[in-house]
Amino acid sequence: MPGPILYDVTRPLFAGHPVWPGDSPCRLDWKARMGPGVPYNQSELRMSPHTGTHADGPFHMLADGMMIGAAPLDAYLGPARVVDATGRASLDAAWAAGVLAAGAPERLLVRTGAWTDPAVFPTRFAALDADAVRMLVDAGLRLFGTDAPSPDPFDSADLTAHHVLLGAGAGILENVMLDGVPPGEYELIALPLRLVEAEASPVRAVLCAIEQTAAAALGPSPGGA
Repeated sequence: MPGPILYDVTRPLFAGHPVWPGDSPCRLDWKARMGPGVPYNQSELRMSPHTGTHADGPFHMLADGMMIGAAPLDAYLGPARVVDATGRASLDAAWAAGVLAAGAPERLLVRTGAWTDPAVFPTRFAALDADAVRMLVDAGLRLFGTDAPSPDPFDSADLTAHHVLLGAGAGILENVMLDGVPPGEYELIALPLRLVEAEASPVRAVLCAIEQTAAAALGPSPGGA
């Protein structure tokens, strides 16, 4: 039997990767390169923990919140639903009701199509409104992920979605790369680093589609397509 289908949904990181306006630029410097008398390569990476695909921890928005290295890992590991919201102006209550009509997901990953150019940081994207985020949290959501830079609008002053999610103990994943991932049910692995003194962390996010693999292995049924 073939193994599970894996989708790497992590944005590739590179020096100069677009960052939230005002954040420190992403830099990679070579401290040593192989050559005469140097038997190894060694680099130094400098960046905001909010660069690329990353998890926001409670302390990012809550004065008494825990650092990302102390956040419970189970939010970032387990069943997840991918939904496509491409073309929507916002993720409002009607949209949330449609998501919940299919059953309340523990973890929800939303494709908005925010990153139309990997070299340009997006500032216009569909984001959660106050009613939608409260509906999802009240239904038991443990993690909200988006392919956009934030679950809140870019110009939000109160950052309601962040506060509601983190205040309820739910995890947040931002800049997840969902291009080419079919909507459906998956297993998510997106563990943050154990950073003791940071409010966020890069993650390597992977979706595992075991059921889709099994269906593909069986092929079409004998009686039809």
